[in-house]
Amino acid sequence: MTRIISGAAGGTTLTSVDGNGTRPTTDRVKEALFSSLESYGVVHGAHVLDLYAGSGSLGVESASRGAASVDLVESADRAAAVAQRNADLVNRVLGWTAVRVHRTKVETYLDRVAPELTWDLVLMDPPYTVREDGVLAVLAALETRLSEGAVVVVERSARTPEPAWPAWLERFSDKKYGETRLWFLEPAVASNEDPAVGSVEEASAD
Repeated sequence: MTRIISGAAGGTTLTSVDGNGTRPTTDRVKEALFSSLESYGVVHGAHVLDLYAGSGSLGVESASRGAASVDLVESADRAAAVAQRNADLVNRVLGWTAVRVHRTKVETYLDRVAPELTWDLVLMDPPYTVREDGVLAVLAALETRLSEGAVVVVERSARTPEPAWPAWLERFSDKKYGETRLWFLEPAVASNEDPAVGSVEEASAD
């Protein structure tokens, strides 16, 4: 069972995806992730893109915490149906449609979405079966899609090496929680504008 941790819909129980087809972010990691994101000031009022959304847990957490809009992208029919259920639940609590679900492949969505649309926060939790070249291809498609000061978070297995990030993106922090590692990235042109944000190699989600 997973839940929304904080915000307008805090405490709301979410539907999970049955089976082994998805790898949901645990509540412990999610709580630590959003604690970091809120300390960076990139959640409230943000336009959020949740790629490989699964049940939509990360995206709806963003909406509960005050994101202006959230796009959930998930290609698996069963997971997308669960994401839609969770989005509907949170939208009812909020009283407006903050969260939208796009049942399509990540690459297809980024190829077809309106070219003027940009995001302030991108959450990427690809299945471990998605190799580094697949992750980098998606990041390449985001190059012109990020607003000034945007943050990209990539969740991967802690056992995999750090990807060779594209030159236009710079890692400004990383955090390890058990078997999960979170990579925090920003456009390189903005990399020196926030000296308060540093790299953390190991963290506790307790």
